[in-house]
Amino acid sequence: MGLTWVESGGGPLLAAPASQLAHWGGVADDDGPVETWGDYGRACAVEGYIGLVDVGAGQGLVLGDEPAITTYLPDERLFVRWAAADSEAELLAAARSALRDVRWDAGEDLVWDVDGPVVLIDAAWPGATPEPGNHLRIDLPPGSYRVRAAYRGDGAAWMILVQLQPRPGPGIMG
Repeated sequence: MGLTWVESGGGPLLAAPASQLAHWGGVADDDGPVETWGDYGRACAVEGYIGLVDVGAGQGLVLGDEPAITTYLPDERLFVRWAAADSEAELLAAARSALRDVRWDAGEDLVWDVDGPVVLIDAAWPGATPEPGNHLRIDLPPGSYRVRAAYRGDGAAWMILVQLQPRPGPGIMG
């Protein structure tokens, strides 16, 4: 299918504005409690499937809860986080099918403002030097997005879906 998947070393992933990515420090010190682990510790503190953290002058979207391998489907504006499936094709078909009647999880709803493209990385890595071969640039138009998440299954395919919906306003075209 030609999609790029981003893996986690065991913690959350971060989608940060490309313009601010160099401000993300990743793990600063992993000898103490997670709260002392720098930016990575802040990402780990996010509860649930999604949350926001400051990254430079912007905000990054934390994809938390499970260290699931993740890709982005631009036509659907959808992050697909692989919990279980026998193949990529099976997972993506199930994700697209789930979108037809998805019930978004309560409490997994936020507004994220971006100034343009974002980069998905393992939150443990510093943004100035993302892990080679394990990051994904996502060309988002600048603007405000409603972000919702849900954990869904369809047969043997189980996934966390995180969808971005443009909100009306400057910089967003429906």
